[in-house]
Amino acid sequence: MKTKIFITGSSGFIGFHLTKKLLKQGYRIHGFDSMNNYYDVKIKKARFNILKKNKNFSFTKGKLENKESLKKIFYKFKPNIVIHLAAQAGVRYSIDKPRVYLDSNINGSFNIIEASHKLKVKHLIMASSSSVYGANKKIPFKEIDKTETQLSIYAATKKSNESMAHAYSNIWNIPITMLRFFTVYGPWGRPDMALFKFTKGILKNKKIDIYNHGKMYRDFTYVDDIVNGIKLLINKPPSLKQINKYKNDSLSNVAPFRVLNIGNTQKVYLLNFIKQIELELKKKAIRNYMPLQKGDVKQTLSNTNLLKKITGYKPKTNYKIGIKKFIDWYLNYYN
Repeated sequence: MKTKIFITGSSGFIGFHLTKKLLKQGYRIHGFDSMNNYYDVKIKKARFNILKKNKNFSFTKGKLENKESLKKIFYKFKPNIVIHLAAQAGVRYSIDKPRVYLDSNINGSFNIIEASHKLKVKHLIMASSSSVYGANKKIPFKEIDKTETQLSIYAATKKSNESMAHAYSNIWNIPITMLRFFTVYGPWGRPDMALFKFTKGILKNKKIDIYNHGKMYRDFTYVDDIVNGIKLLINKPPSLKQINKYKNDSLSNVAPFRVLNIGNTQKVYLLNFIKQIELELKKKAIRNYMPLQKGDVKQTLSNTNLLKKITGYKPKTNYKIGIKKFIDWYLNYYN
């Protein structure tokens, strides 16, 4: 019998790439997505139209906050594995619309954890974010570092999810993996993200906003590297035996729960990133240097040794290759 995987945010950026890859490998997938208008719905529909061609794909449009509709589809599909990627994204948007984040990221995630517990799924994988490291000065970020100083509501909701998940894992013995993603980019990316905005602005001869006058570093991680990491973890649920094995790297010693970084482990200077986009487009950007935006961090860098120990895998796509692949897709998609 085929493994059945329930994926939230299946029409989102990472969710789309992951669903597409797992469908190719013969998994049965049920996608769940609100298809909201936080960014251009056309791109979500285009991703969905690619997925729905596969006979092993089924789909429900709905909100995570709607506990009853979520429960209904859970009991109908009966997944073995749940991969929870849906969330209200965006650090900057969370400053203006904090309640949206509480509804989707906290209430919605609670509903997913509760449904996974009731159905006794074999492994619940949940998306967290590198933003939980907040104002940490120690670089690179390691999973066992303190995470008490989030700088945005978005980051705070992600940290809350980690705490809730650990409590549920401890009480009900649910194997849960939390994944802290580092600045994911690539084809089919979100229009509100830096690479997309910079590319669009340069092509349209519009000013591009560069925060903190470009003095920022990011651990840019190509989407395929994220997807490969998740895929390798599906059949490796955490157990107390494994947690004892990696006790120096583990955040829990009482529950089948773990937190893993997935990043490229290279910090890229933002101005070098922009320079590479200009080289690929053969066009200079009109730059609008601005101060650091509220909620932003100046640098991120991941330590992914624990991911390597568990899966043998280490993300490795160079940002120059990733930018080229994104721009090839962008020019083709927008013709």
